[in-house]
Amino acid sequence: MRFWLNVFNVSVYKSAVHPDSLQQFFRHTLTEVLTYNPLLKVSDAIHMQREWSFTRTCPLLTTLYRKLFVAFSAKQLISQLQQVLETHEVNWQHVLSCVSTLAVCQAEAEQLFKDLLSHLLIKAFENYDMENMITAFLIARQAALEGPAVFMAYSEWFKASFGNAGGHHGNSKKALVFLFEFLSELVPFETAPYLKVHIMYPPFVPTKHRSLLLEYITLAKTRLADLKVAIEDMGLYEDLSSTDESVQPQGQALRDVEKALQIFENTRKIPTSVIEASIFRRPYYTSRFLPALLRPRVLPKIPDVHMAFIDSLKRADKIPSNLYSTYMQACHAMKEKMLKDETKLEPSHSKEPVEQLKAELAELRMLSVDQAKYEEVPAQIAVISDRLTSVLGHGSDKSETAALNSPIQVDVSAPRLESCHQSVSAIWLGVVDLLLTSFCQNLIAASYFHPPDRQGPCLSLFVKMICGHRNLLPALLGRLCQLIYHQGPSLDDAHILGLAAFVIHLSESRTLIPEVEANFGISQLVPEKVLSVSEYWNCLLVHRTEESFAFCMRFCTAAASYLMCKFSSYSHEDLCALIPPSLVKKLQYLVPRLCLEARGIPCEEAKTDLIWSSLSCPSLNYKRASLCLWKQARFQELLKEKAFQLSFREWLLLELEVYPEKDILSASERQDFHYWAIYQWYLPAPSASGGCDGDLEKACAIVVNTILDSSQRSDLSGCGRSKMSVSPDILCKLQEMVLELGCRQKLLSGCLDAQRHFLFEVLQERLKDRKDGFALSEQLWRQQELLLHRRVLVGLPASALLRTCQKGKKTVLDGEDFFRFVSSELRNVCSRGYALSYDITTHFFRGLLNASLDCEEPTEGVNDVLTACQTKCPIVLFSAALWWSRLEPVLCSQWKRLFGAPLPEELERLREWQSSAGSFLASGTVFPLSDPPWIPAAFLHCAVQQQSPRRQERSALKRLGTDAEQLLVSLLFFSLMDLISAKIAPKEGVDFQTSLEWSLEILQCLEERGMSWPLLFHSAEEGARKYCVLRSTVSDRHIRLLPVAFYSLTPCFHHELLTRERTFLYVALDLYIQLVQLFVEGKDLPRSDQEGHSPDPMEHEDPLEVISTARRFLLGAIPRCPAQSFGNIQLVPAFSTTLNAALPPSHSCLLA
Repeated sequence: MRFWLNVFNVSVYKSAVHPDSLQQFFRHTLTEVLTYNPLLKVSDAIHMQREWSFTRTCPLLTTLYRKLFVAFSAKQLISQLQQVLETHEVNWQHVLSCVSTLAVCQAEAEQLFKDLLSHLLIKAFENYDMENMITAFLIARQAALEGPAVFMAYSEWFKASFGNAGGHHGNSKKALVFLFEFLSELVPFETAPYLKVHIMYPPFVPTKHRSLLLEYITLAKTRLADLKVAIEDMGLYEDLSSTDESVQPQGQALRDVEKALQIFENTRKIPTSVIEASIFRRPYYTSRFLPALLRPRVLPKIPDVHMAFIDSLKRADKIPSNLYSTYMQACHAMKEKMLKDETKLEPSHSKEPVEQLKAELAELRMLSVDQAKYEEVPAQIAVISDRLTSVLGHGSDKSETAALNSPIQVDVSAPRLESCHQSVSAIWLGVVDLLLTSFCQNLIAASYFHPPDRQGPCLSLFVKMICGHRNLLPALLGRLCQLIYHQGPSLDDAHILGLAAFVIHLSESRTLIPEVEANFGISQLVPEKVLSVSEYWNCLLVHRTEESFAFCMRFCTAAASYLMCKFSSYSHEDLCALIPPSLVKKLQYLVPRLCLEARGIPCEEAKTDLIWSSLSCPSLNYKRASLCLWKQARFQELLKEKAFQLSFREWLLLELEVYPEKDILSASERQDFHYWAIYQWYLPAPSASGGCDGDLEKACAIVVNTILDSSQRSDLSGCGRSKMSVSPDILCKLQEMVLELGCRQKLLSGCLDAQRHFLFEVLQERLKDRKDGFALSEQLWRQQELLLHRRVLVGLPASALLRTCQKGKKTVLDGEDFFRFVSSELRNVCSRGYALSYDITTHFFRGLLNASLDCEEPTEGVNDVLTACQTKCPIVLFSAALWWSRLEPVLCSQWKRLFGAPLPEELERLREWQSSAGSFLASGTVFPLSDPPWIPAAFLHCAVQQQSPRRQERSALKRLGTDAEQLLVSLLFFSLMDLISAKIAPKEGVDFQTSLEWSLEILQCLEERGMSWPLLFHSAEEGARKYCVLRSTVSDRHIRLLPVAFYSLTPCFHHELLTRERTFLYVALDLYIQLVQLFVEGKDLPRSDQEGHSPDPMEHEDPLEVISTARRFLLGAIPRCPAQSFGNIQLVPAFSTTLNAALPPSHSCLLA
């Protein structure tokens, strides 16, 4: 019989028979086969068509079809099939097996079948023709049986055709009735999977015709009941794209457990679907899901995700105690019986299918090297797909455990494959290795005889087939992660070449692969990245060290060279649509970096053909191959496309990932590369191609933004660098650019460009783009961002913090932009509340002295800036007070080096305040008062902090003059800031108890002198405006915690205070409300578990206890307050009915 089929070999006839005659003969034969013995009814076809798939059809019949197909194009074959269906009674077994063969063996058949189905549906609804409807449904189902690599799943086709108002059935009620009559007539013959699709993805129905849908669903459920399939037994994550009837409820429950474990592993929360099932689908949950979850096994010594999930369900009362006890006993019993070898748990029946799979893969290798047998490749791959299904068992069935579009989770940071994806079984890992090995062997064997463009469709179809087995993708992507990300530098040339070609074909089949949810070890506050498959493998190609640079160069060169050779016949547009932009960008970064010859060399006019044999040779020189690729005219044409151009920002991000101490380039080579890239390539390049248009300021802004973005990312991912680290080489180039920009602005002094500070504009713009919200992630991002801003500012030339400008004929210094940035943003990363860190403080003062070199009168320039500080940014002077012991020698030495003259008056004044504060505390000299009082108060406060032991503060306070009210109030403010700092930043070394005692000493001194101080806590009152400067200098968080500080002082609140201060009750009530709001909103109120290790109980006081203390104080104080105290109380929201009752009747309503 097989010999007889040789009659249909086209090669037999050659030129002996006219092509038209040959086609007529083959067309007649095909028609005869499709119409032979048409005894099967449509109902038989509906029920049996699964048995007529390509791999289950008689090989002689599929061979006949394939020989007949050779004489026609795919379009002609579809047309012939359509004609036969419209004009003849057909044998449905032959027609549907022909559909399967055509779908498998003709790559372009998928779109042609979609067009045919659309045509059949249009005709069916135009004439209300049942025959066209049933034909469309049978063809759609048959093509879908061959898997998503060949044709879309039936569930997707049904949704696309009927799931929206634009479907053919949505035109009229008559069309709707026609559709449901047709579906209802199918019901008696339907199998369960198709009924489930119709129920779970029902046709779109307007509300007024809802009864039609409900009648059909009732009928379908009745049929399912007859088939002993309950909707209640449907899994939590059942994949309705699979039409396999072999999946029993128990098997689906195992899938549900696997998917629930995936979700729990990534969120550490019980999936919502499991919670809902335990409540609303109790029978399925107790009889299916829990038994599948609690299958006895040998428990690991270290609890795994499975154990943690069970424990979480147990704590949530979702597992009955008796069932849990039975499970634990069974696990212990199994442990006693089982030996260490876990491989014995693998099903033994899988060995035979694996051997069959190996045999079919070997057969494919023979076909892949023989051009005469390329036409047999699609059929062989279909056979391999069927063997693969047998190996993977019923848990695969061309479907993912989850829905088709669910992202695949891969833990990139896990070096072991088992950790990359917990739900992957050991046998699947072996299958993945087998498939990857087969792919590489096929590529190397085929390349020995032919270049990629003459190797036929084997490798492309092979990868597409693998992608059709979607449940295998987690293991596949995890294995790629292990090979490329963790083992890449240790791979040999053949492995690299094979993997590079494989990922190219993965990108070619990217529409079949769900998105990848990649976990790069980033903090849980940052969501995992969701990537396309091309983005995924691009992320795996990291280049930070000498070894990883060499690997990436080899891999990317191999991938791009293979792609350019394999698809050399593609037009420029088609090639651009196929090639991943990230691959071209990687090469734009790597080749000029590692090959000096590639820097700025245009493509030669003469084409430099890439010789594939040199790439497939084991002794390959990758630098030579990379240059060969780089100089290709076609590759250079790609670089002109905007989508493939590596921008300055992208180049910087890649360069900032490099570890300088492990770089493949030496320090001098890296410096040369940076100079070329920045000054010769990106700075003069137009912005349309990713450059800077020759604009140095634009280049600086890009560098600053990119450094900050990279630092945010590297700090969160913890990829090996210390916090706040910035690449010294890139920072050095930024310093050069900023200095050059500063020189240019001096020449432009007085014009519009010189009147703005680009650096602070860039920093403010970054913060403005983000919401200043109270979400924890937003707060952490903002705090981290400001710390990075400070790090960048400290890394730039100190004089860059100020501008020089012309005022008349004089050159003056302008620090307005720096003051504005500090007052609005930088103060919020001051852990001491009222002072900047030492690094930025000393950087500013050093920059001030350096910048004064440009002034005709340096002393006057310094004095003017420091005088402006007193009102516009006093926090700078407060910082100087805190750090003066370290700051003074630096400034004195610098000024002496620069000018050799006495210090400017304002610097000298700071020195005098420090000296006076020390003398006042030590020897009892008079402390001089000055305006504004808070600056000498800051120096006095900092001097007190440095006293050890501290015994003389009390007597020192008494020696202050009677006109020292604002000085004392300022001292109280600074001490309260330290008290708050002790609670929220104990690592700063501020002792809570010492700060509290010092605050009480100051308060007692104020009370003894009858001085007013409560308005310090309330900025809205008229009398409090003189303290607004103090409040404006500290962080917002410290201001929000002022209520905590206020109620820490209650031991010093005496009865006289209640009668003397009219505003006291109003301030106390307002601060109490703020205190309760802090607790209710959970924003800033410090908790005991956040504190240091001080034994003091007040430091670790519970927030509720703080509120209770405040309420008790108010309940005792309200009855003692004079009537005029209540006049200031305005409408305030109520938080306490107890306080409401304590207020006089005429005012209690104000709190209601």
